[in-house]
Amino acid sequence: MRLFFMVVRRVPPVPSPILLEVYDILRRRGYEVDDAIAEESLQRPDRLEPEHDLYLLKSHTELSLSLAGVLEAQGARILNPYPNCAATQNKFIASRILRAAGVPTPDTWAMTDPALLAEEVARRPLLVKPYMGHRGAGIRIAHDADALAAAKADYPQLVQEFIPGPGEDLKIYVVGDQVFGVSKPFSETSFSVPGRPVPVEPEVRDAALRTGAAFGLGLYGLDVIESPDGPVVVDVNYFPGYKGVPDAAALIADYIDAYAQGLTTLGEPSVAAGQGGRVAGPI
Repeated sequence: MRLFFMVVRRVPPVPSPILLEVYDILRRRGYEVDDAIAEESLQRPDRLEPEHDLYLLKSHTELSLSLAGVLEAQGARILNPYPNCAATQNKFIASRILRAAGVPTPDTWAMTDPALLAEEVARRPLLVKPYMGHRGAGIRIAHDADALAAAKADYPQLVQEFIPGPGEDLKIYVVGDQVFGVSKPFSETSFSVPGRPVPVEPEVRDAALRTGAAFGLGLYGLDVIESPDGPVVVDVNYFPGYKGVPDAAALIADYIDAYAQGLTTLGEPSVAAGQGGRVAGPI
């Protein structure tokens, strides 16, 4: 069986050690494993046809996601499936799915001009994010109307209430129904730091599994803030790096193996109304 990993260009250009180990495990099990970076190849979308038995969408770039959509439309099997990843990547859609699933999330608004929330920022700090952002890029915190006005852009933006936390990232990584927690100091480059494994509280585990079921994801991660009122999910992403998860490569390879053999399946994203969590208030 032939597998193809759609990977991202890394800086520095060094392959992910975890991913290399995943490749090695799968090859020893008899799989043919290839990979490529979309931005380093030339494709004709009108001629693109599946050539592999399973595609693994690891990259979060718009080009990779778009090509995955073309491939799936031509019958390719993709893990995680293209519509599920697209819903995850679009923070407007993701915020709705999370709330509908009863996952605790911040109050969220969609707009181009954040200054429309001048009255809101007078009551509490707000975060302004690109609606298709990744790894915390482009996030601004606004404490007043002037800061909000300065965040105006020509593209859609997502604005969230600022959730106070302990100053550390709580990364939740999920492989199937196995949930792992990794804590690390918060910074603009914290995504590249392994962090340290931490226990996962039942409330966080429940939120993680609700998220996976709602989006139809098997390999995914969540960013969680442990606020004074309880854990709040502020982001979700497909096929994360799993840095700091013990035996991550073996777990990922086992899941890919099972999915490739048809032993596990994933549903479609759902916005059906859920129960519990912070479901009151604006999306």
